[in-house]
Amino acid sequence: MASLWKALSRRKKFEGDSHLDTNLRRCLGLLDITFLALGQMMGAGIYVLTGTVVRNQAGPSIVFSFMLAGAAALLSAFSYAEFGASFKPRFPRAGSAYTYTYIGFGELWAFIVGWTVPLEYMIGNAAVARSWSAYFDNLLDNYVRNTTIGLFGEMGARGGFFSTYPDIMSFILICLCSCVIAIGSKVSANVNTSFVVLNIVVIIIVIVSGLSYADITNWTGTTADGLHSNFLPFGTTGTLTGAATCFFSYIGFEVLASAGEEVKSPHRTIPIATFLSIGIIMTLYILVSSTLTLMIPYDQ
Repeated sequence: MASLWKALSRRKKFEGDSHLDTNLRRCLGLLDITFLALGQMMGAGIYVLTGTVVRNQAGPSIVFSFMLAGAAALLSAFSYAEFGASFKPRFPRAGSAYTYTYIGFGELWAFIVGWTVPLEYMIGNAAVARSWSAYFDNLLDNYVRNTTIGLFGEMGARGGFFSTYPDIMSFILICLCSCVIAIGSKVSANVNTSFVVLNIVVIIIVIVSGLSYADITNWTGTTADGLHSNFLPFGTTGTLTGAATCFFSYIGFEVLASAGEEVKSPHRTIPIATFLSIGIIMTLYILVSSTLTLMIPYDQ
């Protein structure tokens, strides 16, 4: 048992004179790494979660939900930024939470964390790809959905756990993204930066145009039962529940640490990029959710 425990708890040790030694090319600067984190975080919060959390959990108080979730993410980011610095005994290595757990707690816990990291990215990317596919199909009046069902038939009951049809478009989208990533870190970073800029432009257009339709009574009025305000239709509990769900939208900032071996001056770049990306994304989430809930009653 002692030998087994020793094997499971053995910790990672890095060889070499410098913690900056790596076989990878350090080609990513502050802008690249900041936009990398923004690209990973931007999808789920705005395009997937906001409408659901507003309608079912928090109402317009989703503004506070995003603030609370952002504060929690920032506290986690402090840990990543600390480990990502290059001064001993910190480790600017690829692997993110897996590497840090391997260093601090041992192989068993690192093995468990190592499998949860790809699971986290898989769920996040699948959710965004599925949402993108649904939005695009709506623009085509559900042509893709109807055509796919016509070819393959329905796979399950409507409203069930699984989709009623195979989402070929989401599959193709993820394959295309994988090909871009496989080309190389600098190329994929440039592609990511382009899409993040496009995303931010679209979001700004939505905010500016949406606020022209703002109706403050969507926040200041009372619910149908007269027991709660429109801003807190589900009470404080709903706001806290929404914050727990909204934390999912901040998943992705740890990609900064995962790319630690490809970053120039990681001791400076990783901490700054971490705080910049979380600050920017929190601001965008708050502005978008405020605009949405001022435009449309929360229950719609």
